[in-house]
Amino acid sequence: MREYLLTLCITAAVTYLLTGPVRKFAIVAGAMPEIRARDVHREPTPRLGGIAMFFGLCAGLLVADHLTNLNEVFEKSNEPRALLSGAALIWLIGVLDDKFEIDALIKLGGQMIAAGVMVMQGLTILWLPVPLVGTVALTQWQGTLLTVALVVITINAVNFVDGLDGLAAGMVCIASAAFFMYAYRIWYSYGIEAAAPATLFAAILMGMCLGFLPHNMHPARIFMGDSGSMLIGLVLAAGAISVTGQVDPDIMRLFSGSERNAVHQMVPVYIPLLMPLTIIAIPAADLILAIVRRTWRGQSPFAADRGHLHHRLLEIGHSHSRAVLIMYFWSALIAFGALTYSVNAASMWIVLGVVILSAIGLALLLLPRFRPRTPRWAEAFVPPRYRRRSGLPAEAQETQAQGSQGAAGQYGPACAEQPAAVDAQSPVTVGVAGANGATAIGGRGSSKVRI
Repeated sequence: MREYLLTLCITAAVTYLLTGPVRKFAIVAGAMPEIRARDVHREPTPRLGGIAMFFGLCAGLLVADHLTNLNEVFEKSNEPRALLSGAALIWLIGVLDDKFEIDALIKLGGQMIAAGVMVMQGLTILWLPVPLVGTVALTQWQGTLLTVALVVITINAVNFVDGLDGLAAGMVCIASAAFFMYAYRIWYSYGIEAAAPATLFAAILMGMCLGFLPHNMHPARIFMGDSGSMLIGLVLAAGAISVTGQVDPDIMRLFSGSERNAVHQMVPVYIPLLMPLTIIAIPAADLILAIVRRTWRGQSPFAADRGHLHHRLLEIGHSHSRAVLIMYFWSALIAFGALTYSVNAASMWIVLGVVILSAIGLALLLLPRFRPRTPRWAEAFVPPRYRRRSGLPAEAQETQAQGSQGAAGQYGPACAEQPAAVDAQSPVTVGVAGANGATAIGGRGSSKVRI
């Protein structure tokens, strides 16, 4: 465990320290696209944050290769090299897209090639544990197609959810934390060495996201871009493929005793079928809804819009930070709920806890719909939007509160009190003072630009 934590910390430190210089490089290179109609941010912000994340990945693999226990992963398996090869290819495609905006079909082809490169080096699904059937061996073509499909779906799911500051990195970090605990339990508790690569991938992925998050939280100083979102999506898929298709589930049957214990011990055998889905449940749901919505309107599935889940949270009335935290909550509930169920499937307390937390999550989703009237004596303890404004009748107070709520949902809480209208279609050109640090290599508050 200590060596995994050391690898995580080194990866996070390298990613964090390199993100600042990468941001300056992105500004000089002009990797700052104009504001689009579907964008939530109102100021041009540099991209290419995936460069720092890729070098963090390389640093994590390099450190792990020189550690005593983790060195066996590189000696007994070719999966780390396969991951690095596929990650380098998908990262290069993402960098080109962040700078030159390449076609979506070209990116899709690059994702399939990157997945194929990993398959050629041994990172593929060999068999599947099917409930009530057992272990089903796959042919080479079946394993290749299933691996490529899982990689492409995961990459695009993470890419689709990357719409708010800190959203994609935080959700993937939560998912990788749950996946790390699951893979480490298989490796440590059951003594299955084949789960060690997936455990290493999850630890490195957590380090990449934790190192980048301080620069990407609202208001973001830099975006990860496609070079980052596709990269972390590929690493996430690689860990799921390694556990699902490389770990022989029959080995875990050796540890079951009585019939009751056998049923309980067989739960982790089937969890690999669900865990790769739960860790991308929210992004995958967003991806499916986006495809259905766009095709229903007669548009291309790759046509961008403002109908994603995080956009809808803002339209309801949530602030930028609250929308991100709500998405974090649901990701953690699904991922850690599946993880807890794999540990103790016979406990009804787990199901009850998930139900209660789901009810709390639904209440949080609908919170902006309710605006309680706070008594006079309690106004000092609540946010200003819940206080009564003196000198205004009750009807005017309610109308003004609803108008502020609508403005906050469209442009964020900072714009709720501004009377000037904001044109979402008008681009903010490079040169606007104080634009998230995007027009100045120094701090956010710089008023002049020298590039």
